[in-house]
Amino acid sequence: MGEERPAFYALPAGGLRDYWTLLHPPYTAWHLSYVAIGAATASCFHLERVGLALLAFFLGVGVGAHALDERRGRPLRTHIPDGVLIALAAVSLAGALGIGLYGSSMVSWWGLTFIAAGLFMVPAYNLEWFGGSFHSNFWFAVMWGGFPALTGSFAQTGRIEVAGVLVAVACALVSSAQRELSTPVRWLRRNVEFVTGEVRTKDGAVELLDESTLRAAPEGALRVLWMAMVFLAAGLVAARLP
Repeated sequence: MGEERPAFYALPAGGLRDYWTLLHPPYTAWHLSYVAIGAATASCFHLERVGLALLAFFLGVGVGAHALDERRGRPLRTHIPDGVLIALAAVSLAGALGIGLYGSSMVSWWGLTFIAAGLFMVPAYNLEWFGGSFHSNFWFAVMWGGFPALTGSFAQTGRIEVAGVLVAVACALVSSAQRELSTPVRWLRRNVEFVTGEVRTKDGAVELLDESTLRAAPEGALRVLWMAMVFLAAGLVAARLP
């Protein structure tokens, strides 16, 4: 049997396949959906601003954050050189910064506070600054769930609205649920060599346990939930179009 993949979406290591794996495509799409959901619930709606916010978060989270995370510990087991990962992080974060500055000039210079927060959160979480204080379930929910939704809403109006705050809380809670599901799955895929055991039911039936049995339910939920959030975001955006 071959080595277990580090994630259900990971391709065999090597070449361009590593860059696909690095992007964490399902989870990146999931977190980008929060940006669109926040935007769609704002009191006014500008499609071009949604596009800019999505691009900024794709660069900052989809590329930059994941490159830093892979640089620290190689959780995805890619063969991407350290120098390339650092360059990807630097260029993508610079691109996100540029988009953020442009967007702030159009909407509100208060957007600089969101830019500063984002530029701090990416390395603080992924490089585990301050002894890993920000690398926790709580901060994952805030940074990758609540923050994108609130930013998406703010980018539409230039102000913080009640609806945007409520949606940000909801997205943070969904991200918390994602973390609760993904943590044991990652542990099983990346750290466990084998599992052996059995479940005996009251009627005497016996079911053998292995690693795939233990992760089937949480991983199955993750496979469905990322698609559900993307379709929800697309539906909300479509509802705001003329």
